[in-house]
Amino acid sequence: MLSVLTARWPGSAAKRAMGVRQVLDWLETLPGDTWQQRWQASGAEQAGHDWADLVPLGAGSRGGGTAQVSVIRFGVSLLLIGQVIRPSLAWLLDQKHSQTLVRAFAAIDPTGLADLRRVYQTGQRTGGRLPRAVNILARILIHKGGPLSAVTVGDCVHYWRVHRERGTNNAESTLFYTLLFDLGVFGPDAPPTLTAATRRGPMSCAELIDRYEIACTPIRDLLVEYLSVRKPTVDHTSLAGIAAHLALLFWKDLERHHPGIDSLDLPAEVAAGWKQRLGTITHGHAKGRRRAVPENTLMCVRSFYADLAHWAAEDPARWGRFVAPCPIRASEVSFKKRRQHRKAMMDQRTRTLAPVLPTLVRVVTEEHQRARARFEAAQRVGHLAEFTVDGRAYRRWVPAPPSQRVLAIEQDTGARIDLTQEQERTFWAFASVEVLRHTGVRIEEMLELSHYSFCAYTLPSTGEVVPMLQVAPSKTDAERLLLVSPELGEVLAAIINRVRGDRSTIPLVSQWDGFEKQWSPRMPFLFQRSIGGQQKPITRTFVAQELDRAMRLTGLTDASGQALRFCPHDFRRIFATDALRAGLPPHIAAKILGHVDLNTTLGYAAIYPEDVITHHRAFIARRRSLRPSEEYRDLTSAEWDEFLAHFELRKVELGVCTRDFGTPCVHEHACIRCPALRPDPSQRPRLEVILANLHDRKAEAETQGWRGELAGLEVSIAAAEHKLTAMRELAARHQVTHLGMPDFGSVTGRASAGEVSCRPA
Repeated sequence: MLSVLTARWPGSAAKRAMGVRQVLDWLETLPGDTWQQRWQASGAEQAGHDWADLVPLGAGSRGGGTAQVSVIRFGVSLLLIGQVIRPSLAWLLDQKHSQTLVRAFAAIDPTGLADLRRVYQTGQRTGGRLPRAVNILARILIHKGGPLSAVTVGDCVHYWRVHRERGTNNAESTLFYTLLFDLGVFGPDAPPTLTAATRRGPMSCAELIDRYEIACTPIRDLLVEYLSVRKPTVDHTSLAGIAAHLALLFWKDLERHHPGIDSLDLPAEVAAGWKQRLGTITHGHAKGRRRAVPENTLMCVRSFYADLAHWAAEDPARWGRFVAPCPIRASEVSFKKRRQHRKAMMDQRTRTLAPVLPTLVRVVTEEHQRARARFEAAQRVGHLAEFTVDGRAYRRWVPAPPSQRVLAIEQDTGARIDLTQEQERTFWAFASVEVLRHTGVRIEEMLELSHYSFCAYTLPSTGEVVPMLQVAPSKTDAERLLLVSPELGEVLAAIINRVRGDRSTIPLVSQWDGFEKQWSPRMPFLFQRSIGGQQKPITRTFVAQELDRAMRLTGLTDASGQALRFCPHDFRRIFATDALRAGLPPHIAAKILGHVDLNTTLGYAAIYPEDVITHHRAFIARRRSLRPSEEYRDLTSAEWDEFLAHFELRKVELGVCTRDFGTPCVHEHACIRCPALRPDPSQRPRLEVILANLHDRKAEAETQGWRGELAGLEVSIAAAEHKLTAMRELAARHQVTHLGMPDFGSVTGRASAGEVSCRPA
């Protein structure tokens, strides 16, 4: 066996043979039937990097202790290459023997190593990240045994977990998994990335409830069944939110304060105590703070009770025993004031940010142009060569070991700049701002744009071909088409050219859906970039960070001196406001924005005071254009006299007639009965005389049997009494207070004939 192990490196065969012999002699003294069993019994796995101290030095050894340890370590390396022993991944991670790993890979599966290098070069990956991927796969092969084609997803996940448990950072490359996937080792149904293989998918309804440890089994089972019914209609994030509201904030709180509770029929004092506790956060890092929106939990619980009552009518055997009176009244879940406050706050935010949007666009455009100019200038010069851009001097810098990234040092400040990263970040900041402001799409819709999103529409009237952008369903599960303007088309073309590079097609990547907790199929997403030699989709966090960085460069602040901050959704509100102000019909704007309810679109628009004035004046102009032109001619003298005569005829016996100009008296001057009469309180004695006369006439009609006259007199009496009451109320409201004549004798001077005397006040 020694001849086989040392045959590949004949330079110092005697030294290598000595190392292997010492390790094997040591292992022979340990219990076990195989070398692997003896290795596990030696304690070397637990010793980690200091395992060589366990091997006794041979009697014929030459040199010092350090030299002997080097020989022993070399001997174990040969045993690893020859697959004599298979240490754990944790032990392999503790050792520093990259040359051993590469030689082991070449000895175990030389064809697999060649395929790995071919796939790496085919993918047009830059940087020296292949050696790290080779070392990782070599450790897996040494630990597992067999060729590269035998590596499974589970092996890669096991390595990732061991590496994570050792407490090291996550800078370890995951490129090895992507290379195996591109080689077809895992098959088409495997997760496309190591992150996809290790990230947990959606939880079941039982798992969502059981993480809160509900003590009452019937209620626990009810909540699980309730979530199972609601699951098809909501996304996973919403389902988890419902579980938190019902299990954690509602029932778990009741069990904590009322042990043994087992019924949804809550006494009044129990429900009141729970509502009071709901106003304060009782768990997590914000424990003790006031809950911002407790109405969300109240609404969820109220819906829970209402659903049980509704379902019980259809399936009483399944839900009937849980039906109980809801402890939450409708008035307790009113969001009217909160919606009004939020609407006012968002409108003010839109009014603040809309004027500074051109400044943000200018800054991101100029930053991208400067970064690209520095990057291209650095590419044209060699190592340590100087170049100048915009009056600033730089020097190209190539680190050791060499990297594919373009680096430079600014001469004035001595700062090292990663020009590759700088021009990439500035480009995506520019692209994000342009796409968001030209389309008004949501951030998740922008990140889901792919090469498949482009389509063409032929106008039936002219036959002109119009480019359209298909927005994938997101919040409302309804896709829509957007017209691609020339400005938007230019930005999208730049994105495609950048992502595609020298390839013939856009790379396929998989995107994580944070709402459904699952990975999308591999698609040519437009918003993707190279990270660690792998193409990965751009995340919401990355876009938000770049927007914050761009706003810091603008130096803009609000009225209080705080730095302004742009969120991706602010572009959507500004887009809606500008569209409606420009005259776009609200229902068309709703289609473009993907809103089901027209009120949602109107809620996005921030109405400015000048808009109210402009639109009202436009309304008056449109109304005038629709009315007859004769109504806007000059009045004649006769018409003006007739208008004045109408007001002269308004004065009547008991007050003032308030009927409109040009309308006849419909009551034939029976003013007592007429509702248009405004009674005069000073005429109350006259009305009392009239009312007394009406009563006398009523008595006479009753005596004579005049039934028709009696009915008319009763109506007149009721109207007269009503007018008399109105007079009394007017007199009570408008009392006259006599202030007397003012006397200034004590504060003014008096003058007599022939002299003027002044007297101090």
